[in-house]
Amino acid sequence: MATENSISGLPSPAHPLANPGYGKRGTQDQGPLRRDSFAHLPLRARYLAGFIDALPEQAAIDAKTLAKAQPLYGQAAVRSALNELSAAGHLRRVRRLSDLGTGNGTTRWVFHTYWSRVARDDDWWARFLDGDVPETEHPEHQVPEQPKPRSDAYACLAQLGLREPRLPLSAADCAALEAAAAAWLARDPDPRLFTQAMTTGLPGTVHAPRAFIATRLRDKLPPHRIRITPTDAPAPAPHTLMECTECGRPGRPEALPGGLCRGCRGRG
Repeated sequence: MATENSISGLPSPAHPLANPGYGKRGTQDQGPLRRDSFAHLPLRARYLAGFIDALPEQAAIDAKTLAKAQPLYGQAAVRSALNELSAAGHLRRVRRLSDLGTGNGTTRWVFHTYWSRVARDDDWWARFLDGDVPETEHPEHQVPEQPKPRSDAYACLAQLGLREPRLPLSAADCAALEAAAAAWLARDPDPRLFTQAMTTGLPGTVHAPRAFIATRLRDKLPPHRIRITPTDAPAPAPHTLMECTECGRPGRPEALPGGLCRGCRGRG
């Protein structure tokens, strides 16, 4: 049956990876995989959820690749199942405006597909999209000994990988850089300026993100200065947009409940 993880239904070790910065990207606080993790889904979506969940980070999870990689469903069925996974809160497609590292302000849109083993609601995805890493909302997935609350400096470091795919930092990396980031924020507490300083003018490839950020924290440390209250200014254009899982139409999260635009929801 499609609900069973038979050998023929498991991903092949040779499953193709997406281009750097694309493909499957997991979210935090997913908890361990359980037998009933996807029991709430329709049969087809349940099968595809188990298949995607077993894939590694950066694996290609577009409909065409998934249809070729598993034996049960073709492209049309896979697209429908992806829409079901999106509506259930397991998947979101996102585009982010990324600096190309040329030094002349050139940017491009980079596309990600975020996967969550835990079903998330639209509010959670909206906060995640804005760089706010929500706390675990499923107590059964928490470890018995709760970690100490993390500082604003740690949070700023943790969200860098969401804003710029060339700067993925592990929990250990964030902990190691936390003190240096705190020193930075003590001089300039605006997290937006911190993120801008860490992510602009990057080289094409960052081979060691932790060392790279450590160098920037040292070399770009702002001087001691008195904060001046900024005048009101129009809000900048968004650098991060969600995409409709079905047709790719971009928009803010509130315009795409369930990860689907109005037109695609109407065709469901």
